Amino acid sequence: MNNPAAAELWQFQIEGMTCASCVSRVEKALAKVPGVREATVNLAMENATVSVDHGTRLESLQEAVRGAGYGIVESTVELAIEGMTCASCAGRVEKALQQVPGVLEASVNLATERATVRVSGEAAAAALGAAVERAGYVARPVRDSAPAAQASRGRPGWAPVAAAALLSAPLLLPMIGMLSGHHWMLPAWLQWALATPVQFLLGARFYRAAWKALRAGVGNMDLLVAIGTSAAYGLSVYQVLMGRPAETLYFEASAVVITLVLLGKWLEARAKRQTTEAIRALQALRPETARVRRNGEDREVPLAQVKIGDLVVIRPGERIPVDSKLLEGRSHVDESLITGESMPVAKEPQSRLTGGSVNGEGLMVAETVAVGAESTLSRVIRMVESAQARKAPIQKLVDRVSAVFVPVVLAIAAATLLGWGLAAGDWEAAILHAVAVLVIACPCALGLATPTAIMSGTGVAARFGILIKDAEALEQGHRVDTVVFDKTGTLTAGQPELVALEALEGEEADSLSVAAALQSGSEHPLARAVIAAAEQRHLAPATVSGFRALPGRGLEGVVGGRRLVLGSTRLMIELGLQESQLQERSAALQAQGRTISWVADISAAPRLLALLAFGDSLKPTARSAVEVLQRQGVRTVLLTGDNWGSARSVGQQLGLDQVRAEVLPAAKAHEVQLLKEQGRRVAMVGDGINDAPALATADVGIAMATGTDVAMHTAGITLMRGDPALVPAAIDISRRTYAKIRQNLFWAFLYNVAGIPLAALGLLSPMVAGAAMALSSVSVVTNALTLSRWRPVEQLKGGDPDAPR
Repeated sequence: MNNPAAAELWQFQIEGMTCASCVSRVEKALAKVPGVREATVNLAMENATVSVDHGTRLESLQEAVRGAGYGIVESTVELAIEGMTCASCAGRVEKALQQVPGVLEASVNLATERATVRVSGEAAAAALGAAVERAGYVARPVRDSAPAAQASRGRPGWAPVAAAALLSAPLLLPMIGMLSGHHWMLPAWLQWALATPVQFLLGARFYRAAWKALRAGVGNMDLLVAIGTSAAYGLSVYQVLMGRPAETLYFEASAVVITLVLLGKWLEARAKRQTTEAIRALQALRPETARVRRNGEDREVPLAQVKIGDLVVIRPGERIPVDSKLLEGRSHVDESLITGESMPVAKEPQSRLTGGSVNGEGLMVAETVAVGAESTLSRVIRMVESAQARKAPIQKLVDRVSAVFVPVVLAIAAATLLGWGLAAGDWEAAILHAVAVLVIACPCALGLATPTAIMSGTGVAARFGILIKDAEALEQGHRVDTVVFDKTGTLTAGQPELVALEALEGEEADSLSVAAALQSGSEHPLARAVIAAAEQRHLAPATVSGFRALPGRGLEGVVGGRRLVLGSTRLMIELGLQESQLQERSAALQAQGRTISWVADISAAPRLLALLAFGDSLKPTARSAVEVLQRQGVRTVLLTGDNWGSARSVGQQLGLDQVRAEVLPAAKAHEVQLLKEQGRRVAMVGDGINDAPALATADVGIAMATGTDVAMHTAGITLMRGDPALVPAAIDISRRTYAKIRQNLFWAFLYNVAGIPLAALGLLSPMVAGAAMALSSVSVVTNALTLSRWRPVEQLKGGDPDAPR
């Protein structure tokens, strides 16, 4: 019989219900789930209330609802967690959150002191704070709290460290004196007086956190420090009361260990703040006000009051307040902090302006197109924060180790105490050796190894226009051995250019002037290419009259008294020109995938005047990007829907390893899947809607931000400017970040694996153990910070970004 006390009541929102039969179907589906006692669905509230046995998983309820044809509404809650000190703390908070009914997934990041919780319904969200408090910590919604890095700046973290150091320094005098042959031993009562405030005032944080851990039935770093230092302090007090000489006291061990741990945490906090510099730099780009033109009057208003459609006025040197479209004026804009583009970008009417970038020399008037959370800057900040908050898959190993680490260490410390005490009969030495085990075993470095590297890697990547959506994309990126490129808009500019002009009669300049005249009334991309070519050569278009379009074939007009046509090969054949003559002139260009147009005079018998060839020019860095990828040992593949001639030409110019052409959009994902089935780790690079399925299929999707939003939402990595050189740079920062994670984990495990046996064997004093423990955390964070020297520009030069400068 079911125990009523073991029942749990869950509430969650259901989406997709429209009538009473929907309600019945969902209730029946939920009732069939093992462990469900009662299920009630409310159509008006669109929610379900389910009574379940303890231990029933929400995933099973989700599957039942989906099987019935509906869905459970999900949302994400961000919490700032206070009081965590080590990997065990993060694991305990995570476990507490996962046990809250309605929580689908919980991830806690020790470095950012954030919890990201995916919940179903509002009931689960309301219980999250209580669950965290029961675990011994404090949780606040992120929207109500300053970022940890900013909040910590206001706390005088150095003051407790300085006070502890001043009080502990005299206790170390005897040890220093012994090195020089002097005996500077302080009286026992003075040692006691100096050590007591360090132990119970400056070290009170360890006792508070340890007590919370004990109440929750778990252990953490604070518990190890509290037990270890209390043992050394207690032994010393006992010695004083028993009248033992001052030389036999160990007050310096307890006081110095607490001082070193406080110093380590302070240095660690300072280093961690540097890993969030990217976020702070991006947040600093937001101006507080904007100059808005309303009813012909310019006035300053708070940024929050700017609406879509408002006209904003940007003076020279000012930061652009919002995403907007330039209507009046011309200028150059510095977008380096957003896109990583080092050179100012020319802006003219109809150009897109990005909020947060800096206006150069011209006065500009622009129309607001995005504000608030939908602005480019807000989305960039959100993406970087999300990447820094997520856990890499490798972190799961650390979490499993941390879950059992503290209990195992307590057992080893107990065994050390009993072993030394019973075997040697020296219980004082036994206590000190057990204290050394407890102190050196603190798992701080384990908890910081992965998140600090991810924060540093994603932060420096964002500074150079590489946005990594999550830690999984970062971890997958280091394994990539094949990069698949879309062609148009990715490797090429995506806009046709006039690449060849052959005058069959007269001068080239005359032919181009005539072609520009005929194209002057057209908005076709090829027409714009002809006009742009004429403007580059400073040629004035000839005067045209009698203009008319020939749908699907070309244009016709009178220039200089002659009736001329400009059009396709098919139009020329229709006019009576020999196909063999046309093929003779254009065969080589067509083999390169060029689009061919002709200018002909049809005043009398039709005769050719000029041949024009159009092509989509390669981006300037495409060739060097491919070369760098190949130096990285990455295979390069072109996957395009264009014709074989065009694709083959691009492949040959860039030196690509493989070319696949005339691939339908729906088949691109299939081609990527085939590569994966061959054992390749594939990154797909694209910018269009038709690339989205392939981006999702690849191990890592890389989208150009110059493309569509669909591509960017699908991809794990977004390149803020359409520069192919950022592709090898993204792979490189992924590899370097993952290398830092492995290095950090190696050193973190090494400190513990090597340190614990040494301490248990009596080869480490508590003070040395405390110094090693503090050093382990600081070294892990410092190692992660070396990623801040990374520069993508070095990739194109083939240099080493980590080389000293």
